[in-house]
Amino acid sequence: MFCIGIAGTHGKTTTSSIVAHILKDTGYDCTAFLGGITSNYNSNVLFGKNNVVVVEADEYDRSFLTLHPDIAVVTSMDADHLDIYGDKSHLEESFRLYAGQLKENGTLYAHEGLPLDHSVSYAASATANAKAENIRVEGAKFVFDYKDDTAEINDISLMLPGKHNVENTTVAIAIALKLGIAAEKVKQAVANFKGVKRRFEYIVNNGSQIYIDDYAHHPEELSACFHAVRQLYPDKKLTVIFQPHLFTRTRDFADEFAKVLSTADELLLLEIYPARELPLQGINSTFLLDKITLENKKVCGKDFVVQYVKDAKPELILTVGAGDIDTIIDPLKNILNNA
Repeated sequence: MFCIGIAGTHGKTTTSSIVAHILKDTGYDCTAFLGGITSNYNSNVLFGKNNVVVVEADEYDRSFLTLHPDIAVVTSMDADHLDIYGDKSHLEESFRLYAGQLKENGTLYAHEGLPLDHSVSYAASATANAKAENIRVEGAKFVFDYKDDTAEINDISLMLPGKHNVENTTVAIAIALKLGIAAEKVKQAVANFKGVKRRFEYIVNNGSQIYIDDYAHHPEELSACFHAVRQLYPDKKLTVIFQPHLFTRTRDFADEFAKVLSTADELLLLEIYPARELPLQGINSTFLLDKITLENKKVCGKDFVVQYVKDAKPELILTVGAGDIDTIIDPLKNILNNA
């Protein structure tokens, strides 16, 4: 099949979902294997009638090295999965190997600044090959202009917030245009893309209270998520409920996590979700909490969180994490909707 492989330590699920949606919505069609449930299709797998497949290419355990894409994307190469790679240099080497498996005459798109040769760069930057310009917030939506050497699309409306999602959309647009899809159709498809479950998903938005849930579990992802929230709601007090994911990740990025989490107004920190790992001595949420400079902070369990939200009714809530924090989404939703 004609393979479009989307890789990167962050952004790959959203980017691959946008690409797949544009191809579906415009009638170009595709099959897609995605790392999250798309809200438009309520599924993480889509089936098409042509030979085009969009694949979320995961770097964990180097599984993406089984792919030989016709079009490849690398969204980011930040250090992660150090339990597998040991250090950032080995992670970067894997991404270079992935990029090197591009089929002959294939195209590699890479976020501007990544150390990958022979790539088409994209970013919200004047120097990128495919660029997002004039980014602004209008009516709680992000609006921007797209430009490359051959095309220009103005006033693109995007339901997903944040500069990082504008950039994810920018590379999706570049791919769609390369496949020959008309610019106006691409613009319409982007405007009706509803996002991915647990990727900046609005759970409650009733005027008095806003509750957003996000899968962010790496400091860079948390930072992008927090920034998007602050851009949309600069005057609201932000209550963050965070569940760290993996003992090794918490240990390896403790200082980075602490720096980002300290920018919240209020923090409720759940215990670390172990996933595939056994506990590490001295590595727990109290270890992380002690590094956070925020005054209004607490390590607690899920029952406490639910009761706290019921009593305090915070105006802006963000649940973040990749573990089982999603089990409190419905209880919090019910409390806020019945407040």
